[in-house]
Amino acid sequence: MSTSTQSVSAGGQTQPRKRARVNRWDSPWLNPKFIIGLCMVLSIPLAGTIGQFFWAPALSYPASSPLNLPPVWVGSADRAAADDAAAGAAGARSSGAVTGGNPFQQQQEQTPTAQTPTSRFGTPTWEHPLGTESNGRDMLAVLLVGAPRSLYIGLIAATIGMGIGIILGFTAGYMGGWIDAVIRTLSDSIVVIPALAVLIVIGAYVRTISVENMALLLALFAWPGPTRLIRAQVLSMRERGYVQMARISGASSFSIMFGEMMPNILPYLAASYTGNVSAAILAATSLEVLGLGPTRIPTLGMTIFYAIRAAAILRGMWWWWGIPIVALVVVFSGLFLMTIGLDEIANPRLRGLKVAA
Repeated sequence: MSTSTQSVSAGGQTQPRKRARVNRWDSPWLNPKFIIGLCMVLSIPLAGTIGQFFWAPALSYPASSPLNLPPVWVGSADRAAADDAAAGAAGARSSGAVTGGNPFQQQQEQTPTAQTPTSRFGTPTWEHPLGTESNGRDMLAVLLVGAPRSLYIGLIAATIGMGIGIILGFTAGYMGGWIDAVIRTLSDSIVVIPALAVLIVIGAYVRTISVENMALLLALFAWPGPTRLIRAQVLSMRERGYVQMARISGASSFSIMFGEMMPNILPYLAASYTGNVSAAILAATSLEVLGLGPTRIPTLGMTIFYAIRAAAILRGMWWWWGIPIVALVVVFSGLFLMTIGLDEIANPRLRGLKVAA
């Protein structure tokens, strides 16, 4: 671990003080929060890619597996509890032989025993370690296929929205005049529209929707935010010295905007991009939970929709809706950590770089 020096005053004299570095090369991009969040997000597509070689993706389709199988660890716990109860009952019968036994013992043996929490479902098996649901889908296959596609929707929508926002934001902030007024008015008008309500109406009229179509629908409302953010940054940068020197040297507007100014706000763009991905995934999941998502392709939101429609909560099938929720929590937590890390990369004050007085 390398060290650096800071100036501190002690007894009227300035003395260097060593401070531990987080990483050897002292690069702000080696941010722990950013790296942890990136690993969490990348684990979703990586598991989906590698998992297809070890688990059949066809098990994510209806009627491909037995119905209503709980996860294996739940079944093993219930079987152990049932064995303990049976052993206790056998011990009670043997001890009751001294006093003549229970007069109601014969009647109790003829009645069925109390059901365990998973006795109304099928027998768990390692062929379906995360269980199955009422449509005959294997939950592990649904997780490996659905989680990357939910992330895929967010990435497409955020990429399209961010691309439009970069073009419009740089154009409005650098050009100014009536071009800035038109773009600013258009973006401000789109921001106040309730996007989720409009998407619900559009999704209700579309009979068959695919992953790409849903991403395009979400991208319709994903560009005003980046446009406003980038425009504000460009307005503060266009009067700086290096931009004026580029103008004097005869550089084109395109070269100044995307060659001189854009590299200076890349961390802000990256933080905005991760936030847009999270917002797009949340919007897509909201539509899918309402039943307005791709019905032929398994996604996390549609899995929760099927669980709600089949009353999985009342039936005690927590693995049907709990596993997709855990996957969404991992994705959102990873994106949140990436956003915080990128903010610290862009702003040294957030990294806690202080000089002791």
